[in-house]
Order: sequence, then structure tokens, then C-alpha cells
Amino acid sequence: MSNNNIALVGIIMGSSSDRRIMREAAEVLDSFDIPHEDQIVSAHRTPTRLQEYAKHAEELGLRVIIAGAGGAAHLPGMISSFTTIPVIGVPILVYADKGPGGRFSAFGGLDALLSISEMPSGSPVGTMGVNKAKSAGIYAAMILGNEFSHIREALKRYKEQRYNQVLAESRELKDEGLA
Repeated sequence: MSNNNIALVGIIMGSSSDRRIMREAAEVLDSFDIPHEDQIVSAHRTPTRLQEYAKHAEELGLRVIIAGAGGAAHLPGMISSFTTIPVIGVPILVYADKGPGGRFSAFGGLDALLSISEMPSGSPVGTMGVNKAKSAGIYAAMILGNEFSHIREALKRYKEQRYNQVLAESRELKDEGLA
């Protein structure tokens, strides 16, 4: 959790290897002072834990769940089927980072993207691009901004900074040329 406040966002992932991608969502939430909790919940290896987590999330009063998964990527859709809390899915490109014979994706993350984005009607998941956990964190902040004015104001400042950054880069390019 980012601080001692009660978590507003749950970040879950299917495996510890997803941490390096999902860390970006946590960093964004931290930058907006949005408390979160982070856990590993595997749809395939711990299905009862997944169901328990959905109940826990509702009891805790989480407002958003960010769920990252690779490969078949059932975690976001499964958690959505157990809760009314908005779920943001992050398809993760599976890497061969578990040693020899480790996991890898033959489809470059497209398998996870399609699995998350093509949920059946009734269990929707807001889907980000492959490995776009940072975008998931920003989107969660946008959802929370509807309820919390301090988050909405922080988002306005964030967008203004991005705008000004593009203008500065454009001036630099104009001054220096393309070379």
C-alpha cells in the first residue's frame, strides 16, 4: 500500500513476474497520493483466492481494481465476474524471465490483449494496451477524480504539465532543427 490510508485501488497480478510491469501503475497512484494495495492472485493457480479477493475488495471499499495478466489473461475478466467494482485490465507480454524453460509469449501480448478485451457481455473490463500499466494507473485516477476533488485537481495539473512539455519540446525542435 502506498501509505497508511485505506486503499482505494487494488492492484492484482497473476504472477510475481508481472511485478515489473504493474509497478508502473503503483508509481502513478503514488504520484497522485492514491492509496492502493498490491497482491498476487492467480486465476488459474488460486481460483478460490480470486473469489475471496473480490469479496475482500468490496468489504474494504476499493473503488477500482487494476488487474494485470499475460498469456490467457483470465484474471481481469474473472475478477470482474465476481464484483461490481470497475476493473481495468492490463495485458502483459509474457517474458522468458523464469529461468531456462521460462514462460514466453508466441503472440507478443496479443493473446492477453484479446483475452481481456473480448470479455463476454455482462463482465466488462476496461482494457489498456499491452504493458500499459501506467495508463491503467492514470485511468484509475480519472475514475477516482469523479469522487475526490483533490485527485481531479492533481489530474488537471498533470495534464497541464504534459501540455507544457510538448510545447517546450516543439520550441526546442524549432530552435535546433531536426539534426
